[in-house]
Amino acid sequence: MSDVNAMIENEIKSQDVVVFMKGTPTMPQCGFSGQVVQILNYLEVPFKGVNVLADAGIRDGIKAYSNWPTIPQIYVKGEFVGGCDITREMFQSGELQTFLAEKGVPVKSAAA
Repeated sequence: MSDVNAMIENEIKSQDVVVFMKGTPTMPQCGFSGQVVQILNYLEVPFKGVNVLADAGIRDGIKAYSNWPTIPQIYVKGEFVGGCDITREMFQSGELQTFLAEKGVPVKSAAA
């Protein structure tokens, strides 16, 4: 399992925003992953998608790594943020935009 954890940590550190998801950012394979992609694209946040369907080790490993049972999982600057519901709620309240900006992640302004 340590090899999987090392792979996961490398992915999380590879970019400011990383989404462990079913499918890819251009072709999400589940509605929850699709919602997260839509939110991040709307905010024009650059992010990396990691397709957990391509590797069962990562799919199971990320759940153990975060102690979170569902996919997608969003990480910002190495910090676990949550899944689809948390991301959607944060977006709707404006908290996500503030959180990303505070972390130094470029985000589209609400006025645009």
